Amino acid sequence: MKKLLILALSAMILIGCTKKKEVKLMNVNDFNTEVDGKKVSLYTLKNGFLTIQVTNYGGRVVSLWMPDRNGSFENIVLGYDNIDSYINNKGERYLGAVVGRCANRIGNGSFTLDGKKYELYKNDGDNTLHGGEFGVDRVVWDVQSVTDNAIVLHVLLPDGLDGFPGNLDITMTYTLTPENEFRVDYLATTDASTVCNLSHHSFFNLKGEGNGTILDHEMMINGKLITVIDKNLIPTGNFIPVKGTPMDFMQEKPIGRDIKAYHPQMENGGGYDFNWVLNKPIGKIGLAASVREPESGRIMEVLTDQLGMQFYSGNFFDVKYLAFALETQQFPDAINQPNFPSVVLRPGEEYHHTCIYRFSIK
Repeated sequence: MKKLLILALSAMILIGCTKKKEVKLMNVNDFNTEVDGKKVSLYTLKNGFLTIQVTNYGGRVVSLWMPDRNGSFENIVLGYDNIDSYINNKGERYLGAVVGRCANRIGNGSFTLDGKKYELYKNDGDNTLHGGEFGVDRVVWDVQSVTDNAIVLHVLLPDGLDGFPGNLDITMTYTLTPENEFRVDYLATTDASTVCNLSHHSFFNLKGEGNGTILDHEMMINGKLITVIDKNLIPTGNFIPVKGTPMDFMQEKPIGRDIKAYHPQMENGGGYDFNWVLNKPIGKIGLAASVREPESGRIMEVLTDQLGMQFYSGNFFDVKYLAFALETQQFPDAINQPNFPSVVLRPGEEYHHTCIYRFSIK
């Protein structure tokens, strides 16, 4: 009898240790509020493999659940469990948000367009980061439609917001596809010449939120060059090859392998915080990066039609390297760099941008 009891207890312990973790949705009521008289809510999209929750405050991805090779689900993005934490956030502002109207940095918080100088809101020392004081992440987006696997969001950024010219009309669609992709599509138009460069800023940890650092994630970046930055993380207008440097991810390697290796550019960024020039046809959707977490078997691929991608390794978190961001984009500070492709959008033109995060297990 005693032997049978021990065997039963051992079986219970084993079952408890191997119990699969299921999707745990955030409470919709914790996201119901109003900001500037506009309703904020939480929306859930599913495709059977992925479950994503989105709030229209800043178009944020609040959670993204996927299974591991054993069928146990984890939320693989960083986020808060209530809307107040996003609105009154004193930590990482951009968790899960869309960023713009000009993603990344604009040097000295100013630019000249068609002979006129524009002074922007400076929120990154002497520079403007991800659009300034409000950008698109601190405004409430209108929800145009919602289905089981897609949501269409719209916002009109008024002329002069954060110092930028032109009324910028943006439609953004989040879709969970049958191919287990989280797809982001942007469309924007303007009534006056302006700057437009939008991006998505989820922070990923394929182990699951709160389950350690991302240093052992295996990453490949499909880029042979980076745009050189100065000590303020502003591009100089030059490029350097990544081959033979800590920034070389042409072959898959652990994120942490070279993260503390000496290189002048690594000193400027305090880790990885660079724009890679993607090795793909211009304007065509192609592979930008892939990331694999060996223990769980989770894999994420990033595809885009953009020229560049920012890889940020969470250098400025209170606890470093808890998550990474892969932000497809045009080049940083392009409005002030004459040898970078233009980010100017003019009346009658359309801005298009597709970013795809594709998930699988191996």
